[in-house]
Amino acid sequence: MIELAKVSRIFDVGDQQVAALRDIDLSIAKGDYVSIMGPSGSGKSTLLNMIGLLDRPSSGTYLLGGGNVTDLNDQQQAKVRSEMIGFVFQAFHLVPRLTASMNIELPLILAGIAVEERKSRVEELLKNYGLSDRADHRPDQLSGGQRQRVAIARATCMHPAVLLADEPTGNLDQATGKEVMNLLEELVAQQVALIVVTHDPAIGGRAHRQLHMVDGQIISESAKGVAA
Repeated sequence: MIELAKVSRIFDVGDQQVAALRDIDLSIAKGDYVSIMGPSGSGKSTLLNMIGLLDRPSSGTYLLGGGNVTDLNDQQQAKVRSEMIGFVFQAFHLVPRLTASMNIELPLILAGIAVEERKSRVEELLKNYGLSDRADHRPDQLSGGQRQRVAIARATCMHPAVLLADEPTGNLDQATGKEVMNLLEELVAQQVALIVVTHDPAIGGRAHRQLHMVDGQIISESAKGVAA
């Protein structure tokens, strides 16, 4: 599903170059559940942005679904991102003036999905995530857990093959955070590849594979508590 080969990302900072990623080799299969952990500045979010086609490598190759997406232009990458990748963020990133149902529907509108199909998908997602009675509520009328459920519904409305979650429980209390992780993990059973960036070892430890990053490199991988 995902193949990174010798991927590096160099940023120009003043008259110096900073390596945010250094020769990353990574394979993630369909239905994999992977967490990315490490200290601030280790490259976790840069790696997630790279996988999500929000950034481009300075060198190396990225294959997604068997296709080389490294050198696609911005429009081509946006199309692949829309069709294959969903995002869940710590800060939810919902549109404040739109209702829950309209926030969920937005990617479907942008993708040109027909009205009847859009309405059907949104209704099903609202039901699946226990939001039917909140369909007409704006984000400021929802709890943190409800907002994150709306965000997950929006992220999955296009049936992505890959779901990227950046600190998805960071703004939630412990009990609500566990509920959100349970919802995300249900997608793994549907063969969605779930990749979670987190500072929380308890959240990261739930993943089938745990990648540990330092200074732009994956220094180790653990699986089910056993160092690999």
